[in-house]
Amino acid sequence: MEKALKRYLLISLGWLSVIIGSIGAVLPILPTTPFLILALACFSKSSHRFHRMLLNNKWFGPVLTEWEKNKTISRQVKLRSMALVIISFSISIIILSGRTELQLTLVVLGLVALAVIYQLKESEPPK
Repeated sequence: MEKALKRYLLISLGWLSVIIGSIGAVLPILPTTPFLILALACFSKSSHRFHRMLLNNKWFGPVLTEWEKNKTISRQVKLRSMALVIISFSISIIILSGRTELQLTLVVLGLVALAVIYQLKESEPPK
């Protein structure tokens, strides 16, 4: 009983992460990759079918496969992610002009996000 409950909770958390990550692919305010990595981890412990589904996805699959195998991302994905953080946080900061506390909060959160992305290990370029 307890094992089945854990499995269903992991599947539910996995699907919630996929949904949030998919929304993040469209809205620059939400990050996509961390939610999909969380979904991948949940599915690896609960559903081989859903786990394979993510790894075989034509948009997210290659990045997730690389992460699962090597715990690395390509330099291109890293730079694209950093650019999206800068663009989305800049737009949000501009929209919130006159609300200094919120703007400073966004600056701090953006810098933290950039630091986390920067520290991710990069995969070796193909030779």
